[in-house]
Amino acid sequence: MPVAEQVMRHAAVQPRRIAVSGPGGDLTYAELAARAGRAARRLAGDGIARGALVATGQADPVALLVAVLAADLAGVTPLLCDHAWSEERRAQVMAAVPVAARFDAPLPEAEGPPVRHRPAPGDLTWACFSSGSTGRPRAVVRSRASWTASFAHVDALTGIGPDDVVLIPGPLVSSLYGFAAVHTLAAGATAVVPGRWSPAGPAEWSRRVTAVHVVPHRLQAVLDALEKADGALRAAVVGGAAMDTAARTRAIAAGVRVVSYYGATELSFVAADADGAGLRPFPGVEIDVRVPRGHDLGEVWVRSPWLCEGYLAGATGPLRRDDGGWMTVGDLAEPYRPGEVLRLRGRGDGAIQTGGATVVPEDVEEVLRKVPGVDDVVVVGTPHAYLGFVVTAVVEGRDVSRAALEATARAELDPAQRPRRWYAADPLPRTTAGKPARGLVAARLAACVADGGAPGLRRLG
Repeated sequence: MPVAEQVMRHAAVQPRRIAVSGPGGDLTYAELAARAGRAARRLAGDGIARGALVATGQADPVALLVAVLAADLAGVTPLLCDHAWSEERRAQVMAAVPVAARFDAPLPEAEGPPVRHRPAPGDLTWACFSSGSTGRPRAVVRSRASWTASFAHVDALTGIGPDDVVLIPGPLVSSLYGFAAVHTLAAGATAVVPGRWSPAGPAEWSRRVTAVHVVPHRLQAVLDALEKADGALRAAVVGGAAMDTAARTRAIAAGVRVVSYYGATELSFVAADADGAGLRPFPGVEIDVRVPRGHDLGEVWVRSPWLCEGYLAGATGPLRRDDGGWMTVGDLAEPYRPGEVLRLRGRGDGAIQTGGATVVPEDVEEVLRKVPGVDDVVVVGTPHAYLGFVVTAVVEGRDVSRAALEATARAELDPAQRPRRWYAADPLPRTTAGKPARGLVAARLAACVADGGAPGLRRLG
């Protein structure tokens, strides 16, 4: 974690302020700093060399924060692992990314003199996994400066400061929630880290929380709780997927400022929308949408101080870079010129080729989410004997009729974009970050096509 020094300073100035609230209770800044310091001494005592990679997979989010703070103090790089992985899955990952030590339980602690690593901007201080819902995860590693130097810009965009109580309702192994936690601690605020999303969570914290980091489909539940409890929420930071205009309007009516953003685990922040006028480059970011001749869309390439160092252990993935310092993960956008709004159109490798046409799933999903009763939807391509693939929609919601879905599709989508196959899921499978698990949906659909059925999916008649 790249903020241990900030935590130590807050502990000296405001020792009794609550730093983290987790499933097991609260820790003040003084308590958090003391536990991290003792754990750092244990790491040093175990002979783990500076610069080594250490796997941390604690189920308790507070214990995870202590572990990565300790790693930062000791000058080693924490690799955040999902505690929900099976032992077989974990062994597979550890074989691909060799580590000096692995800790799944709270880090042991030891008394003694302080252990302090002199921090430097280029230190590798955070590594986490980026993957779809299938396949071997790829470990992304980043430098200290690639996150901490962006904190001042996040402060300015969100207004989050030391007086705030920030709800971070997801697993810290996700870069979205991990960044939220480290930024909150760097600001001297209180991080509420339940570790995972709970339907009862927003109501439980609504009277206390002043800011929240969420993926878009969770914002409605947060606003529901705010209305029922007359809570203190004033800011919502929304990432991970496209922001719904209706949700932003509802939030503003409730007195909640919404800052949505586009980014990636590999790229960090790319663009932000703080007023509903559209995505514009995050401070320090250059954007280049490279449109091939004869095409309507191009890949988004980014150059900024916030980019990652790459994948560990030579893993391959969507991240590519050129000799000019630009990076891309294959996201698509309309042609872009500096000063304009960035109009994203989905991931290049997720586009559906059907009957000679290219369909961007996010375009179809945006339309179908308007249908009454639809809570969320995933659109993927499923194999077809003549067309190659056909557009297939999997809907999550209550009492959603196929007739209503098809009526909306006919009214607002081009013929090639209209789903030919319709399924319902209750609920949609999701990644640990709370986003729809597109890869798992596609795998289940493949099973449906092969044998006529799959757990969690049913055809809409």
